[in-house]
Amino acid sequence: MSRVRVVVAKLGADDHDRGAQVLARALRDAGLEVVYTGVRQTPAQVVATVIQEDATAVGLSVLSGDHLALFAETVALLRDHDAGEVVVFGGGVIPAADLPALEATGVAKVFVPGSPTSAIVAWAHATFPKD
Repeated sequence: MSRVRVVVAKLGADDHDRGAQVLARALRDAGLEVVYTGVRQTPAQVVATVIQEDATAVGLSVLSGDHLALFAETVALLRDHDAGEVVVFGGGVIPAADLPALEATGVAKVFVPGSPTSAIVAWAHATFPKD
């Protein structure tokens, strides 16, 4: 794949976006195109941005505890808009017990608090190899 564009989105009502900003910067510095949506995004807004930007992937950040519903809604909306091939990954304050449920909804990878950006970048490079 020659061009990888990642939308990084902060879902829900929480304004704590430092992690999302750090992730966006790390992915950009690693050579990926990044579109950061800002805070307080709804799944519908995120999907609209993903489609508008012709994104390869979307990284979702949730700290509010509503990750199961918000991630599932985002994945469902992507499928409903014929964008089911977009790779969904995420992070935030997500209990390990919720990881299987997120995977079952179609989330490719979840990075828990403390995950080094180098691990996220390595995953992105392995998932989206350059031609």
